[in-house]
Amino acid sequence: MNDRRPTEVFDTGLQHERTSLAWERTAISMMVAGLLLSRFAATEEFWLLAAGGMVQVVFGAVLLVWSGAHYEELHGTLRRGADVVHPSAVRWVGLATIAGTGAGLIAAIAVTLTR
Repeated sequence: MNDRRPTEVFDTGLQHERTSLAWERTAISMMVAGLLLSRFAATEEFWLLAAGGMVQVVFGAVLLVWSGAHYEELHGTLRRGADVVHPSAVRWVGLATIAGTGAGLIAAIAVTLTR
């Protein structure tokens, strides 16, 4: 089977484009949230939380690189009629985002209560 990119658009709705862009937006938002968490935690000298924010930044960067590399695979997968959703990746991204957001909320509450 030929998995090379076709010369004409095979999907007028461009679902593969939207899927790839959604992963990229998620990765970038994870990196921004992790960076903000790290900066806030470092300012308030919560070093463990700052390290956790940096881990989130790295995870988002890995996800961004993966989504770019995975983009080419989407074309062949869609032409074969297979599903492009990766349930385990969705779970991990969701858990990392929730954990980072929760850590930021806890840090904000802790700083507010200690002032």
